[in-house]
Amino acid sequence: MTSEYEAAIGMEVHAELLTESKMFCSCRNAFGGEPNTRCCPVCVGMPGALPVANRRAVEHVIRTALALNCSINAVARFDRKNYFYPDLPKGYQISQYDQPIGVGGWLDIETSAGVRRVRIRRVHLEEDTGKLMHLPAGDSAVDYNRSGVPLMEIVTEFPPDMRSAEEARAYLVGLRAILMYIGVSDGRMEEGSLRCEPNVSVRPIGSDQFGTKTEIKNLNSFRAVERGIAHEIERQIDVLRGGGKVRQETRGWNEARQETVVQRSKEEEQEYRYFPDPDLVPLRLDDAWVESIRSTMPELPDQARRRLIAAHGISEKEAAWLTQTPFHAAYFDQAVRFHNAPEQIASWLMGDFARLLNVTQMGLEQSKVTPDNLASLVRLVDSGQISGKMAKAIFERMFETGAAATDIAQEMGGQISDPQAIRTLVEEVRAAEPDVWDALRNGDTKKTTYVIGQVMRLSRGKANPQETRRIVEEMLAAPETAS
Repeated sequence: MTSEYEAAIGMEVHAELLTESKMFCSCRNAFGGEPNTRCCPVCVGMPGALPVANRRAVEHVIRTALALNCSINAVARFDRKNYFYPDLPKGYQISQYDQPIGVGGWLDIETSAGVRRVRIRRVHLEEDTGKLMHLPAGDSAVDYNRSGVPLMEIVTEFPPDMRSAEEARAYLVGLRAILMYIGVSDGRMEEGSLRCEPNVSVRPIGSDQFGTKTEIKNLNSFRAVERGIAHEIERQIDVLRGGGKVRQETRGWNEARQETVVQRSKEEEQEYRYFPDPDLVPLRLDDAWVESIRSTMPELPDQARRRLIAAHGISEKEAAWLTQTPFHAAYFDQAVRFHNAPEQIASWLMGDFARLLNVTQMGLEQSKVTPDNLASLVRLVDSGQISGKMAKAIFERMFETGAAATDIAQEMGGQISDPQAIRTLVEEVRAAEPDVWDALRNGDTKKTTYVIGQVMRLSRGKANPQETRRIVEEMLAAPETAS
């Protein structure tokens, strides 16, 4: 972004809540399934059908509001948000307007410029809509399985605190981690259970007035969020530089073209004609209920990061990676309990393990490599039973088959540590490349690494590198015999 303008970015995040049933009925809350097989008169807005609030969903929103440092309103109320769309069967959405559950919180995020605080305006509860599907023949259909799913909305404060696409991504990453740690959402953006809608505007640096904002939809990954916002910032700057005006509108993100495109003009708040829902009584959130939920709050991501750094001496970067989800943190904790080598285990997780997960498009929780098996592999390396190169080959097979590291190592023949066997290999290298050996004897110590590498090549990675180095140094120290 140029120095003439600065961006202001707000964020609305919707998270489908992990409950057994939907928000206002007993239909099953689950992803996928045959269209329109999990609906009832309440889901599809039949006249006379009455909603009943889901207590667990309310508790999930209270838990989230507490994790985001919000105050909890003593009374929260449901309202009707009126608008027409084919996937909204009642013609209105049950939501919360002027009396949400949580208000006035914040989330601190890590950026390249340091820690920034993003203020949270509100955390409220509503119902999800159905899903509109466009069929190959050109027709459209509606699946109401998602209609009525408990949906939590988290809205940042105005004026916005975020100033770059990087900060917006960091906010979303941090928020998703919290939701997963406290067990209220699975955070699966690719399935639509976590959806974010950034509001982006730009203004000349030094101006005390914010520019016209646009909202971006269809962002289903962290990369799309960052790229979509970055593109929209530049687009708005280009419009202003050309003498045009930015229009208040909703834009979609086109992943193939890497650009935002117009979808519709943006509605004003008053157009929704909010009014209290007459079928639902206000929620009374007394102190005892709130405190009972607070007492069951689990470890949050920031707390987990500080604990891992203090307990194991790992870096901030390693701790951040290891705490991206509660499963990552639990996996690392278990592996370290099996073999107390936190730096090596963290290195494997962030290196070869992460690479293979990325290649196979798999989550850590789907991997066949268990924490104890990874710990066993690290123990084999630390004890000198296998080389680092051999460990990589073993891990590839562990990842593919789930077999134990010790079993694979035994099949592959283990590491060669016998001094006489290694000496024979060194002698072979010396005979094949006498010039290299002479240079080594004359003080060119850089050739040591080369000789060890040739021994590893001859042994197909099985020679113990430490023992090989010792043998080479021992042979160099011995007086040269006449041939």
